[in-house]
Amino acid sequence: MAADPILLYGYWRSSSSYRVRIALNLKGIAYQYKAVHLLREGGEQKQAAYRAINPLGLVPALVHDDRVVVQSVAICEYLEEVFPAPALLPRDAAGRARVRAMVQTITSEIQPLNNLGVMGYLGGELGQDDAAIKRWYRHWVARGFAAIEEWLADSASGVFCHGDAPTLADCFLVPQVYNAERFDCDLAPYCKLMQIAARCRGLGEFRDAAPENQPDAA
Repeated sequence: MAADPILLYGYWRSSSSYRVRIALNLKGIAYQYKAVHLLREGGEQKQAAYRAINPLGLVPALVHDDRVVVQSVAICEYLEEVFPAPALLPRDAAGRARVRAMVQTITSEIQPLNNLGVMGYLGGELGQDDAAIKRWYRHWVARGFAAIEEWLADSASGVFCHGDAPTLADCFLVPQVYNAERFDCDLAPYCKLMQIAARCRGLGEFRDAAPENQPDAA
C-alpha cells in the first residue's frame, strides 16, 4: 500500500512556510501543498477547520503518517531525522551548533518581531504609522543580519552559510532576505550574506520554493 502523501499547509508569502518548502525540495521529498490564506476572510488560519490542525493558528503545518508537526524549526528537524539524506545539518556537533545558531537568530531575533501579527498590532493597537512600522522592521533586520554577516566571515563558511552545500541556515536565510527586500531594508552592509543568498537563489530547489512560484501566489 502506498504511503499517504506528505501535506504542507502554508501561505505563499509566509517566510516560515518558505523555509520548509526549501528544506523539502533540497531533500527531494514530494509533498502536496495546501494553501491557507492569512488575509482572506479575516485569515483562514483562524477558522475552526485549520485550528483543528494547528490550534496555534499559524503556518506552516506538516502532516506525515497522520502526525501533525508545527513550527518551522521543528518541522525541519523532523525532516532531518526521518529523511536523513541529503543532510541539512553538519555531521559534527560544533557545525550543527553553528548552523542552529544562525537559524535561531532568524527565528528568535528577527522574524517573530516582524511577523504579520506584530505588524498588525503596531499599526492597530499602538497606532503607529507606516513609516514607524518600517523603522521597527528595519531595526531588527539590521541587528540580526549584522551578527550573521560576522559569523559568515568565519572559516567554517564556504560558498554557503556552512561549508559548500546548503544547510538549514541557508533554508532560513533566503526567506528572511526576501522579506528584508520587501521592506526596502538596506542590505549593502551584508556582502557575504547577500552573495550566499544569491547563490542559493540560483538553485532550482530554492527557485521552486520562492513565493512567486507557489500556486496561491497573488
